[in-house]
This record gives sequence, structure tokens and C-alpha cells, in this order.
Amino acid sequence: MGQALREARKAYAAGEVPVGAVVVREGKIISRAWNQVEILKDGTAHAEMLALTAAEETLGDRRLEKCTLYVTKEPCVMCAGAIILCRPERVVFGCPDPKVGGVGGWINILDSSPPFNHRCEVSSGVLGEECLFLLQSFFREARERKKSERPDDVFELPE
Repeated sequence: MGQALREARKAYAAGEVPVGAVVVREGKIISRAWNQVEILKDGTAHAEMLALTAAEETLGDRRLEKCTLYVTKEPCVMCAGAIILCRPERVVFGCPDPKVGGVGGWINILDSSPPFNHRCEVSSGVLGEECLFLLQSFFREARERKKSERPDDVFELPE
């Protein structure tokens, strides 16, 4: 998870939502990625999606057997769907995402009963406080920037 946090810090520095992901197989990192939604102008360029795609390229197979995906924030529903299709054995995430999380927040797609034929072991809360702090800091700074860009809400009444 430390390496995923390292990737999340890259996203933060680039002005992206600070989420990082790594895929590990047999103790070795085979891919790493960070959110690049704004840079690539692609709503699907989540850290998880990019890391999964890179891992598939590394292995030369769409099935990520014997792999673990580490991600700093709970994967969304889109990413959870991709996880099912890529079939890693395990997903480990840092902090929950109560709004759009798809791996235990308001829904757990990875543990759904049929029709899905693949289930992943899921672990949450790994370095969760650090992951959450990074996200909260990013959004706090974004709100402050937005406030400073707005003109004052003070109006003068005409005479």
C-alpha cells in the first residue's frame, strides 16, 4: 500500500484526485498507476483501470491470476466491474468511498451472488488514515482555490 500511496502523491502533484494503485504478483510489483482523468481527458482513467491494463500487458493475459490489486481508495462501481473481468485474487484498499464505492461502501460488487462467476478476497483500511488524509487535503485545497478565484459576494446598492 505504501507504493500505491506513492502513486497517489504523483496524482496530487499533477492536480488529479490522489488515488494510486499497484498490482502485485508473487511479491513483485508488475504495474503501477495514478489517476489521470483530467490529464488524459478520460473519465475511465482511474488508477485501478490503468494499473489493471498495464498488468495485463505485462503478463500478456487478461486474467490476473495470483495477483493482488492495492489501491488507496475503495474502487468505484466501474473499477469493480473491471476487477471482476480481470480476475485478480485479492483487492486491498485504503479508505472507503461512501458515495461511489463499489467494493463494500453502499454495494460490494466483488462479493455479489450470481451472475458473477469471479469473487475476490477484499481487505480494507490498510493505511486508511494516510489515504484519507491525502484525499481530504486535496479537496480542502481545491475548495480554497475555488474560493480565492471567486469575486467577493459583496454588492453595492445603486443610489
